[in-house]
Amino acid sequence: MTRIDAKFAELAKQNRTAFVSFIMAGDPNPELSAEVLAGLPAAGVDVIEIGMPFTDPMADGPAIQLAGQRALEAGMTLDKTLSMVREFRKGDDSTPIVLMGYYNPIWSKGVDTFLAEAADAGIDGLIVVDLPPEEDEELCLPAQEAGLNFIRLATPTTDDRRLPKVLQNTSGFVYYVSITGITGSAEANAGKVGPEIARIKAATDLPVCVGFGIKSAEAAAEMAKVADGVVVGSAIVDRLGRGDSAADVLAFVRELADGAHG
Repeated sequence: MTRIDAKFAELAKQNRTAFVSFIMAGDPNPELSAEVLAGLPAAGVDVIEIGMPFTDPMADGPAIQLAGQRALEAGMTLDKTLSMVREFRKGDDSTPIVLMGYYNPIWSKGVDTFLAEAADAGIDGLIVVDLPPEEDEELCLPAQEAGLNFIRLATPTTDDRRLPKVLQNTSGFVYYVSITGITGSAEANAGKVGPEIARIKAATDLPVCVGFGIKSAEAAAEMAKVADGVVVGSAIVDRLGRGDSAADVLAFVRELADGAHG
C-alpha cells in the first residue's frame, strides 16, 4: 500500500473528500517553492502534486506554462525536483506526493534510473500526461513494479468504449479532467461532472479526483459533493506568479482546503 492508498483509505473512513494541490517545482524560485511545499500539509492539503518543469507542456494552460518557464529560468531541473522532495521528506514522511508532467525528461534520464531515484526520494505516484495506455510498457508497468502508483487521466471525451482501457493499469486514483481543453481555461461545473464521476466509479473501485477549472473555495466545496477528491493547480500558481509571499499562498490554499473538506 502506497501513501496514496493509505491516505484515501483514511479519508474514506472519515467520510471526507481529499484536497489535492498542485505547485510547479522551483516556481518562482527554488527557495520559495520549497517553503510553500513544506507548508502545504499544515494548510490542509491531503495529497501534493508537484509539476516537473518542461519546455513543451502541451496539456497546460497559460498559468502553468508560465510557472514552468519561471522554474526553468530559475535553474530547476528534474534532479533538483527530486532533491526538493527528499528535503521535504526529512520533515514529513506521510503526505503523499505525485509527480506530474511529461515523459521526455524521464526518458532522457532513463526510466530505471528515474524510478529508482523517485522511489528513494519519497515519490508515491506519477501522472505523465503524454503516455496513453497503449504505451504502458514504457513507464506505467515499470513504475508499478517499483512501488509507485500510476495515475491516469479520464476526460469528458473518454467514452464507455475507451474507459476500460484507461482504467486497466491505473492505480492510486483516477484524475478526472472536468473540462475539454487545457488547464485553467474554463470553470468546472459540478452539475455536469457528477454524472461522469458516477459513470467512472461504476467501472472502478479507485477514488476519482476532479481537476481543471476549480479556482475558489466555493467551487471546491461544490465539487467535493460529487468527487472523492478536488484538485487545484492554476489558481495557486497564479498567486505565485503575481508575487505573493509563501504565507499568502498558503493562506489561499487553506481556504481551498476548507472548501473541499467542508
